[in-house]
Amino acid sequence: MTETLNEPTEGKVFTASGGDWADIAEEAASLNEERIVVNMGPQHPSTHGVLRLILELDGETVTEARCGIGYLHTGIEKNMEFRTWTQGVTFCTRMDYLTPLFQETTYCLGVERLLGITDDVPERATVIRVLLMELNRIGSHLVALATGGMEIGALTVMTVGFRARETVLHLLEFITGLRMNHAFIRPGGLAQDLPPGAIDRIRADIPSLLQDLKDLEKLNNENPLVKARLQGVGYLDLTGCMALGITGPILRSTGLPHDLRKSQPYCGYETYDFDVQTWDTCDAYGRLRIRLNEMYESIRIIEQTLDRLEEIGPGPVMIGDKKIAWPAQLAIGGDGMGNSLDHIKEIMGTSMEALIHHFKLVTEGFRVPAGQVYNPVESARGELGVHLVSDGGTRPYRAHFRDPGFVNLQAVAAMCEGSQIADVIAAVASIDPVMGGVDR
Repeated sequence: MTETLNEPTEGKVFTASGGDWADIAEEAASLNEERIVVNMGPQHPSTHGVLRLILELDGETVTEARCGIGYLHTGIEKNMEFRTWTQGVTFCTRMDYLTPLFQETTYCLGVERLLGITDDVPERATVIRVLLMELNRIGSHLVALATGGMEIGALTVMTVGFRARETVLHLLEFITGLRMNHAFIRPGGLAQDLPPGAIDRIRADIPSLLQDLKDLEKLNNENPLVKARLQGVGYLDLTGCMALGITGPILRSTGLPHDLRKSQPYCGYETYDFDVQTWDTCDAYGRLRIRLNEMYESIRIIEQTLDRLEEIGPGPVMIGDKKIAWPAQLAIGGDGMGNSLDHIKEIMGTSMEALIHHFKLVTEGFRVPAGQVYNPVESARGELGVHLVSDGGTRPYRAHFRDPGFVNLQAVAAMCEGSQIADVIAAVASIDPVMGGVDR
């Protein structure tokens, strides 16, 4: 009788494919131990993207944890080498899609340092950048709390968190035209000024946002179920953070008040009144409390930016150098984007030189002096940095980002090994990795 493929063979049978899984299965067979290797994913366990966790289990205890990444790799950094410096904003804003405005800011600050125009950026543009980043920080933290709550069964936390985030997204859409991936911050300033009524609208929405934050505090802070699931889970002390290069809320949950807005100020953060939030438990619960408290600090900064914008009054939001300044301060065209019809009529009907310059600036771009720069900012997840290299051309020779989610994800093994499998999700949620930023 001929043996078919469906008939079992004698002895142990391992059906495996892929490098990691094949190696683990072979090792498991050779040791003759009763242990289980589980592929958790690729899926979405509080990671805002697809993460594969390879867990080795001894009963309910995790004895080894490894991350499999790369499922959202998009080649953004390489693509930026084939686009102009201004077009690069459109790429980098899409990496960590929960913090697009931080990525735009750190990239533009780096380009401006290479150009030597940091001090020429209008004050109004800088204040608006701070306003947008702090709104974005609140929105990102709300997703972290909402999805983290969902994963431990606190569904009301999820609904309140996403309801509050809608308030933030509506404001960002009103200002930039898009809910995410804005490409609003440009080298030299901004795409355009705040729309009429923006300051009043933001002020009007702050009370409802504060109420949602208070509701989240009531649902989380002293909730015995939340405490039972998060206290002591995902433990990582200061030594571990330093060894792995961990930053952001994970580092501050060890009690160290490290925040680049204070230690290496940019965009005038040294002139704003706010406190760096810390906790001293080194666990998932401490990171939850830090994110809640940081949102209140962000609202403090936002209110200060609104006061400054009213004090500054109308003004330019792009540098005056027309060799660099992408056309800004223009009415939006009839298609909802692009330049205003009046501007197009002017450059096409009155000045051939203006038309040629506009064409070259948009298609070819400006040249950046040869050199390299590393520029960090304090993103919602920690230190977000960009390393830019210019060879003197109109495109980056190299653009590489230090994404905090990528670095922080190294902590999975340290946080999860030795704990229960049920605690893995809570630990990963407290890291708050966004796989678009991890994989890039």
